[in-house]
Order: sequence, then structure tokens, then C-alpha cells
Amino acid sequence: MPSFDIVSKIDGQTLDNAINTAKKEILNRYDFNDSKSTVELDKKTNVVTIVTENDMRLKAIQDSIISRMVKQNLDPKALDFGDEQAASGNMIRKEIKIKEGVDKEAAKKIVKKIKDSGLKVQASIMDDQVRVQGKKIDDLQAVISLCRGEDFGQPLQYINMRN
Repeated sequence: MPSFDIVSKIDGQTLDNAINTAKKEILNRYDFNDSKSTVELDKKTNVVTIVTENDMRLKAIQDSIISRMVKQNLDPKALDFGDEQAASGNMIRKEIKIKEGVDKEAAKKIVKKIKDSGLKVQASIMDDQVRVQGKKIDDLQAVISLCRGEDFGQPLQYINMRN
């Protein structure tokens, strides 16, 4: 029976390149002269940590990261901006989590949307992905176009199309 998987993944190397390019861009900007700002990506936990002096610089760093991600064909919806925290001295720290895997709420929305569409396919949640099975490949392609038209709050990829 033909099937495919709906997943949410981000390429680690491309993300690393985007963060490093944003870092270089920030260091070369005039308004960041004499700044103690740092941007670090922890690859194990997929968290970007920003430490800077004020809100204006924090906003500029976030905008730079988002623009670099767009230029590297990464979806900025994968970023989960946390709250700002006070760091040592007059510094501000902000952690940005990178969303990986389809979370339970989004998976439920995807399955509900597929069932409400009336297409003759079965959708099931498997850990952090959604598997869609159907008798016809045309139905599966209709599901992909249906999901592309909706916003589930995170970037989705459609992989493992099998006959």
C-alpha cells in the first residue's frame, strides 16, 4: 500500500552555516562596535543562545538570524523564541530552541485535517511523525497539497514516498 511520512526536520549543517554567517554579519556591523554580544549554537540540544547588552541589539541579532535562515532555505517557523532573561551585569540572555519533529498538537491537527478532507487515506501518528497510507498515489499527492496549504506552526517535509 503506498505511503509517505510527514516530518519536521532541519538540516544541522545548513543551520550551523546560517548561524555562523549571521555571527560574522553582526561582528562587522557598525552599531555593534565595542559590543560584548555572543551568539552560540549548541548542536546537541539544538538551542541558539544570544547574550547582548540591550533589547535593540537583541532584536537586530534575531532579525539577522531569521534573514540568514531564509537565505539558506530554512524555515524560520522552526525557531521557538523563549523569554529574555537577565544575565550577569547589564546583559540580556535569550535562548532560541530549534523545533525538531512534529509535536503532538500539530500531529493531531494534521490528522484531523486529513480526515476532514474526505480523501480515502489513513493517517496515523508515529512518535514525532505522521504516516499517511492510501490505495492511490493521487490521493497521497492530494494530502501533500492539502497540508502545504495549511499552517501548522512548524515547517513540514514529506518523505519516504513508497509504492
